[in-house]
Amino acid sequence: MHLTQTEENYLKAIFTLSEKGNGSVNTNAIAKSLETSASSVTDMYKKLLEKDLIIYQKYKPIRLSKIGKKIATNLIRKHRLWECFLVEKLNFNWSEVHDIAEQLEHIKSELLIEKLADFLGNPLFDPHGDPIPDKNGTFPSRKEQALSSFKKGEFGLLSSVDEDDNSFLEILNTLEIKIGTKIKVEEIVQFDQSIHVLLNDSTTNLLSNAIASNLYVIKN
Repeated sequence: MHLTQTEENYLKAIFTLSEKGNGSVNTNAIAKSLETSASSVTDMYKKLLEKDLIIYQKYKPIRLSKIGKKIATNLIRKHRLWECFLVEKLNFNWSEVHDIAEQLEHIKSELLIEKLADFLGNPLFDPHGDPIPDKNGTFPSRKEQALSSFKKGEFGLLSSVDEDDNSFLEILNTLEIKIGTKIKVEEIVQFDQSIHVLLNDSTTNLLSNAIASNLYVIKN
């Protein structure tokens, strides 16, 4: 089936939004995600319906069909593998790779992607800690929780970030926080729920609740 890059972007956006919203995706959410108008989203529904890629009824949440979901997870697999390649092999910073991977994910060769996965050692998670689905669309799982839910004295290793916006990742770079960083909650400020943390048993920092809410940690 031939799909345009725009059609593929819609499928990936619907999948990502459905995962975050427990399966419920509406037109306005898709429009916001793709920075387009609601009318453009509605027009795209018609194209995706003709190709049996979505399940859509007016005034009801949008769902991907089985084939639509397969295509979306494959796009996510390619995107996250390319991010691994860019960071691990070409020494890009994790804050630099998203837009480049957005371009590379549309490469059609499945043979290339499987060779890429083998070359990288079949990683389970990308540089931001996001799970990489296998070629069957199955995502690896692990137990992690937001740092903002930790109590004083609790600690663990940073496993993923919920927000991969460049500006947020640059803040983490400045704070010298990355995947694998040991974070211990030293004190919680009751006024605004900001957190004093100890990083890698050596440096201390004050993190806002907004930052802590976007850091996911495997508790020790």
